[in-house]
Amino acid sequence: MTKHEGNLHYHDHAHHSSDPEPRHYNESTVQEEQEQHGHTNHEEHAYHGHEGHDKHAAAGHGSHGGHGHHGHGDMVADFKKRFYISLILTLPILALSPMIQHFMGVDWRFDNDLYILFALSTVVFFYGGWPFLTGGIAELKDRNPGMMTLIALAISIAYGYSTLVVFGWNGNQLFWELATLVVIMLLGHWIEMRSIMGASNALEQLVKLMPSEAHKLDEHGNVTDVPLADIRNKDRVLVKPGEKIPVDGIIAEGKSAIDESMLTGESIPVEKEAGSEVIGGSVNKEGSLIIEVEKTGEESYLSQVITMVKEAQESKSRTQDLTNRAAKWLFYLALVAGFTTLFAWLALGYPFDVAIERMVTVMVITCPHALGLAAPLVVAVSTSISAKQGLLIRNRADFEGARNLNAVVFDKTGTLTKGEFGVTDIVSESHYTDEEVLQLAAAIEQNSEHPIAAGIVASAKEKGIPIGRATDFESITGKGIEGKVDGRKVNVVSPGYVESHKLSYDRGLFNKLSEEGKTVVFVLVEDRLAGMVALADIVRDAAKEAVTALKAKGIQSIMLTGDNKKVANWVAAQLDIDDVYAEVLPDDKASQIKNIKAKGWRVAMTGDGVNDAPALATADLGIAIGTGTDVAMETADVVLVKSNPNDVVALIDLSKKTYRKMVQNLWWATGYNIFAIPLAAGVLAPWGIVVSPAIGAVFMSLSTIIVAINAKLLKA
Repeated sequence: MTKHEGNLHYHDHAHHSSDPEPRHYNESTVQEEQEQHGHTNHEEHAYHGHEGHDKHAAAGHGSHGGHGHHGHGDMVADFKKRFYISLILTLPILALSPMIQHFMGVDWRFDNDLYILFALSTVVFFYGGWPFLTGGIAELKDRNPGMMTLIALAISIAYGYSTLVVFGWNGNQLFWELATLVVIMLLGHWIEMRSIMGASNALEQLVKLMPSEAHKLDEHGNVTDVPLADIRNKDRVLVKPGEKIPVDGIIAEGKSAIDESMLTGESIPVEKEAGSEVIGGSVNKEGSLIIEVEKTGEESYLSQVITMVKEAQESKSRTQDLTNRAAKWLFYLALVAGFTTLFAWLALGYPFDVAIERMVTVMVITCPHALGLAAPLVVAVSTSISAKQGLLIRNRADFEGARNLNAVVFDKTGTLTKGEFGVTDIVSESHYTDEEVLQLAAAIEQNSEHPIAAGIVASAKEKGIPIGRATDFESITGKGIEGKVDGRKVNVVSPGYVESHKLSYDRGLFNKLSEEGKTVVFVLVEDRLAGMVALADIVRDAAKEAVTALKAKGIQSIMLTGDNKKVANWVAAQLDIDDVYAEVLPDDKASQIKNIKAKGWRVAMTGDGVNDAPALATADLGIAIGTGTDVAMETADVVLVKSNPNDVVALIDLSKKTYRKMVQNLWWATGYNIFAIPLAAGVLAPWGIVVSPAIGAVFMSLSTIIVAINAKLLKA
């Protein structure tokens, strides 16, 4: 019998008993394999509409014009080096400063000591302050002044004024304050960049998952170690036990347990054999495998994940836009507050050096450093968490909106159900047990390629029923199959065959099962009825948990399917879903979403097929199942790698937590200014409380550190 014939032999009973959507028949085997490892099997993502990413990424760092290249280790090392050198130079600057000596009650003055102080301070200003000076210039060129401009202005005023004092102007030089300010700002930046590096490490970890070489097999079976870049499609590679799998491909020979935890979050190693798909970067635990390469380079699963994570970190979120605007206004506020302070102190009759000291302090303390860090750092941390959980966020703004969802619309096949047949009921006749009926059916069906056959065999294996051998197997086109088991003739046939042979059976029960949208096949032994086996698209256990969890959050679950009403209602009853839209044509799915949105609801759509793509695009949040089609994933805002409906709940939770952290950080970053600016301006000066620029810098850096730690405390 050909494979083609095996796929046709149930045409008749499929017609008789309200089968689920026809796409089961040609997809279920593929879906089954994909679902075993939650594998996003997309070929290539052409991400449109992101031409402005570099600009966005820079803006997304709260106007850090001078270091939009945040994520690089060499930048962290550079700040660390500048910090330590400036710190070492600051110690003699403090010792040489007359004000510090006076404060300590010592006198270490000597001839020309202020010129040495000037020389050391010049090094600190130009070397330690260089990132802030260049950053400020870059921000002004972009006409986007922010935190870097503010620091540059503050240290430039302190340096310029102190230089004038050294070379003859009356007043107190502020070199010690300049030096401590630069050191503290460098420390704050170093901590900030380390935090952002830590949050972005998910990407680096993903890149490290790939081995650099592969054991390539030639046509004679000889093994050569070649660089991964030299591997091409259809090449065969050997993977030894304990090694990382270098490419996406299909196992040609061998059997093993594969650890995919770093890629899909699947904690238990997945058993794979010849014909199973494997993902590059996963670890081969047991046997040796020969893998035929399917995808290399940018087409590989890991590259797609890396691209998606990058996209998510770069896509501007609404909260980030808010912080960027706030940073700019804070800069203008600092200028106004700074000059107002300067003129107020001068008007009150204070010397120029005292007034300018107040001005510098105000400008330093108003720095929107922590504000610029508030959103990007939370975004980086939440993106890293979501990637580890198997939630690939492609659109940050829509992900952030998930916290306000009123309804989640689920496609049925492949999302709420597995998209493959499973046995739901067995009805045995008097001489046979349910187990025997399933055993006989499985013995015959193991020779067939049909999805119903696969469902029966899988159910028998699940129950631990030994499947005997069948001989003389043949297909009766459109009617069923026939063979011999232990010398007895056994048939698994459609209702049409039973009707045409006028065999009696329990019609009431058959009709009830059919009404539920189940496919029913009959098992005959020596042309006598042994029993009926009913099959249906298997409902995912995770789908039940997800619907229950959403209900507890007050979020409505709705089913949307092109399948017939009987099947849809049966699945809905299993899941406790009240709203069901069945027999919906693909192009109507989007309009159904519009109807739901018309109620004033915020709606998420979860689907996996090409026919779901318009609905995914129409919904407020489009969620694609990882085993779905490229088109679905291209259209979605979020992709669930593990194809687990429970991840929809995890997604909403993470969205709420992320937003909460952002709001907390915005308060930390801006709230302290309410107290700090008047304090720096000197409102408490009549009572003898005056905040120096260095103390101002400590306040500012402290708020930055609090924001960084708070972002790091975000947990899944």
